[in-house]
Amino acid sequence: MAVKIRLTRMGDKKSPFYRVVVADSKSPRDGKFIEILGTYNPLTNPAEIKIDGEKVKTWINNGAKPTDTAKDILAKAGIIVKEKDSKKFKLVTK
Repeated sequence: MAVKIRLTRMGDKKSPFYRVVVADSKSPRDGKFIEILGTYNPLTNPAEIKIDGEKVKTWINNGAKPTDTAKDILAKAGIIVKEKDSKKFKLVTK
């Protein structure tokens, strides 16, 4: 089973709110997921990001691959560091 860290859309029409979830790559965007890792609200200024970093690190170490958008959000939250001009990233160790 290929596992991805990705966003699930919540909220009303024209007011999106997202959950950061771990899901099977073959399940639909708003379908069944394995675990909720946090939330992302793009409507606030600045965007509100609440993510459990320990859960993310555990899932990445177990083989979960974040999508491009999820990588951007995890980088803004300070959980990973994206490498320039590449799809690679490193976990932040504290």
